[in-house]
Amino acid sequence: MDVLVTGGSGFIGKRVVIKLLERGTVTTHDDDTANIDTLIVVDVVPPADPFAGDPRVRFVQADFARSNTFAPLITPKVGVVFHLGAAVSGECEQDFDLGLQVNLMSTYRLLEACRHHAEQPRLVFTSSVAAYGGELPDVIGDDTPLTPQTSYGTQKSIGELLINEYSRKGFIDGRCLRLPTVIVRPGRPNKAASSFASAVIREPLRGEEYICPVRPDTAMYVLSPQRAVEALVHAADLPAAMWGANRSVCLPGITVTVSELVNALRDVAGDAITDRIRFEPDRFIEQIVHGWPARFAPKRGLSMGFQADDSIHEIIHAFIEDQLQEKENDAQRI
Repeated sequence: MDVLVTGGSGFIGKRVVIKLLERGTVTTHDDDTANIDTLIVVDVVPPADPFAGDPRVRFVQADFARSNTFAPLITPKVGVVFHLGAAVSGECEQDFDLGLQVNLMSTYRLLEACRHHAEQPRLVFTSSVAAYGGELPDVIGDDTPLTPQTSYGTQKSIGELLINEYSRKGFIDGRCLRLPTVIVRPGRPNKAASSFASAVIREPLRGEEYICPVRPDTAMYVLSPQRAVEALVHAADLPAAMWGANRSVCLPGITVTVSELVNALRDVAGDAITDRIRFEPDRFIEQIVHGWPARFAPKRGLSMGFQADDSIHEIIHAFIEDQLQEKENDAQRI
């Protein structure tokens, strides 16, 4: 069986690909287990590390905004699809057409390719808690309606509805995960409005000064990369009967303020690290982030076996260990 991963060169996508290669199997739409013959990785840029030259990996460099990206790639052999590729929140707000093409139209084209060229593949879609917004209860429950207040959140919400409909019609076996903000990401800050949540930890640990664009009392709902990858693979394994008519679920996460993030970083790394942080609120970023909910009661997600991290300290320790491991791997390659 073949598996397709969009956004497979990205931070989470790359980790999903590695996890799938380690497992070597996927669960099919009839709940059987099948070996992975080919893992098709689709992204606009090649992966920095080409998955150790694994012969099962086929990389396709393609722009999701193009209308003919997916049709040639989806065949009856494709049994599982992870649709992770997307334009991020800040750039969607600044470039409306980009968000429409990359986040909405590409999802529609992928679904159409699955409908016409595959045989009811399982499709896992990364949605977001940005699907909520506006006047909200203090705690978001499974029955809270979607009222996005950003272009990114709107595009993700429409994607969920499309996947629900294509699943209802039997074209795919879809499952949508509303991800919390995933931290700590490596690299440099990008145009995601939530980028600060990783940078406020990452940059000081690198010995750099960091100017945080939101106030210390800004609350977020967060999840570690490890838990995010586990959730995506777990979602693909769950039987269709567990999803029923509602193909979307909020993942369990941790609610934390930026101040609590900084205090946890101080506990782990010391005052010299956190002294590198200062706050200069950016109105554009704050306007987006403060529209996102921060407190959830994800009863359905917990009942389906999805898990949150134990603490923000655990997330920071995991990031430090990952960075040290990456440095060791880089040294071994030299």
